[in-house]
Amino acid sequence: MAGPLDDVVVIDLTRALAGPHCAMMLGDMGARVIKVENPGGGDESRGWGPPFVGPDDEPVSTYFLSCNRNKESVTLDLKTDDGRETLARLVTHADVLLENFRPGVLDRLGFSVERLHELNPGLVLLSISGFGHDGPQGGRAGYDQIAQGEGGLMSLTGADPEHPQRVGVPIGDLLAGMYGAYGVVSALHERNRTGKGRVVRTSLLASIVGVHAFQGTRYTVAGEVGAAGGNHHPSICPYGLFTCADGMIQLACGSEGLWVKLAEGFGLDPFAPGFATNRERVGNRELVIETLNAAFADLPHATLMERLAELGIPAGEVRTLDRVYDWDQTRSQGLVIDVEHPVLGQIEIPGPPIRFDDNTFAGGRSEHLHPPRLGEHNERVRAWLDEKDAQ
Repeated sequence: MAGPLDDVVVIDLTRALAGPHCAMMLGDMGARVIKVENPGGGDESRGWGPPFVGPDDEPVSTYFLSCNRNKESVTLDLKTDDGRETLARLVTHADVLLENFRPGVLDRLGFSVERLHELNPGLVLLSISGFGHDGPQGGRAGYDQIAQGEGGLMSLTGADPEHPQRVGVPIGDLLAGMYGAYGVVSALHERNRTGKGRVVRTSLLASIVGVHAFQGTRYTVAGEVGAAGGNHHPSICPYGLFTCADGMIQLACGSEGLWVKLAEGFGLDPFAPGFATNRERVGNRELVIETLNAAFADLPHATLMERLAELGIPAGEVRTLDRVYDWDQTRSQGLVIDVEHPVLGQIEIPGPPIRFDDNTFAGGRSEHLHPPRLGEHNERVRAWLDEKDAQ
């Protein structure tokens, strides 16, 4: 079954995570993604670990496995004539080029935007940087945790303002990849009308600022500076993590109706002074939390979850990752897929988060490709280029 992007060829010059995640998203939707790597070791994430798995003479990074499904790997040394010539051939026959070099590097290699569009006027170019391609700090190197701090995300995350905390995954990289894929697909749609490609740019900084959501307008409109507040929502109450007899649960009262159901279901007065409206409850958050924790104190986790379900209160557990990946609901959504790896054999890896209504497969393709070995597809891709050049 062909995916919605099965007629799109993507040349992926990126490495680490933001660009590879973007390329993987396009590959999940059926695009042919050709990952260009340095023959001296390839994508840096091939060496990121532990954990490594597989034989001692060819260890495989699980980090690399996480962001490189549905790609082919070719090795090119772009400092050599052959490498640059082969890249030019790839560009000529591609629809999209992804790069996350520091600003100016691609120009110095002889592939400026002007040169790329001379080779292929319809090429869509995605450029991902750390802090933007211009501006007073446009040349800064970008790494996820630095961007999380500079973009304000760490100031909003953690137990309190004195203990800023990074998000537990490289969220700036991942968001930049997602925004990049969104920009690429938009530019491809525009190309259907104009016949011309364009440059799409995003950055780790832009991606983090782009998801500030209500915390952004809280400052830009109301002048309030948000700060870390632990596991409770700053604008909705009760909404967060609560304790019970043998563990923790999360619940979310996103409306006054839900609050009334919750309070009455546990013998509380929903209209008591300081509790009657969301605004009052936010102002008395600590008292609300204390009151609910006391109401839950004698109830085992399973009993409490059943009671909340009966009342129609949105609630959930805090799962460790093993329980997430072993959960039948996760697997029912195609979020774990099987691939046959040339070194590791059959393995399970996380799957695409999008499904289409005309198939039961995860993503836009009926069969997923394993994350490739370095240079695994050198001969296949060069043979394809020879065929394209001869047409």
